[in-house]
Amino acid sequence: MKLFISSDIEGTCGICNWDETQKGHPDYEYFAKQMSKEVAAVCSSALESGKIEDILIKDAHGTARNICPELLPEGVKLHRGWQGVPGAMMAGVEKGFDAVVMTGYHSAAYTEGNPLSHTTNLANQYVKINGNIASEFMINAYQAAYYEVPVIFVSGDQALCDRAHDVCPHIETACVSEGCGGASISIHPRTALNLLRQKMKEALGKDLSCYKIELPEHFHVEVEFKEFVKAQRSSFYPGAKREGTKCISFDADDYYEVLRFLFFVL
Repeated sequence: MKLFISSDIEGTCGICNWDETQKGHPDYEYFAKQMSKEVAAVCSSALESGKIEDILIKDAHGTARNICPELLPEGVKLHRGWQGVPGAMMAGVEKGFDAVVMTGYHSAAYTEGNPLSHTTNLANQYVKINGNIASEFMINAYQAAYYEVPVIFVSGDQALCDRAHDVCPHIETACVSEGCGGASISIHPRTALNLLRQKMKEALGKDLSCYKIELPEHFHVEVEFKEFVKAQRSSFYPGAKREGTKCISFDADDYYEVLRFLFFVL
């Protein structure tokens, strides 16, 4: 079977400050290494199961050049850099993959589950899909569903893991931290790696069809920006509507059109 992994950093064990996410900052190297170890733990567990033969990892944070390749098990493939396609954090996923996993994911903008809560970037107050606050997990899980690939496992902060069940009720989760205001409380980093290995094993032990997500028939998307100028510019995207000083909306039946819209306005 073929496995696709999308990996972010703001849901990595122990992280709590933007300095820790930025390449070139002294605090960054430790968390980039932990991000790499968490991906490696999932990969090792998947390969040891004997059910996964092919793994593609998408480095999906910032520069998309965070994961240390030498920390990964042999045989996996690593997608680095930004391809420049609407798939963004899921670039490379397509029909033919058997499962999707997301590591290091975090709570959405406008929520308080993580001191680094955001959606895609820091320019928006929130993104909503059909009235629900949309995290990067939701956006990307729907993309997997668009290609009929089940999302079987996600790791990250407690609030993100709790809300992941709203999208995929049977998904396995590994909660490695909990946001508390501008701080976070995390489990030990080695405990996190063991938890990821165990949860990945459990995810693959089930009938993968239970993880499939049914997409809505129609999508109504709202984006509220922090600056009105961004809303003004984005309102010129074909089909977008200005809903207020800082808010725009977009409607589509085809989820790929939602991805295209978000790719250009966020």
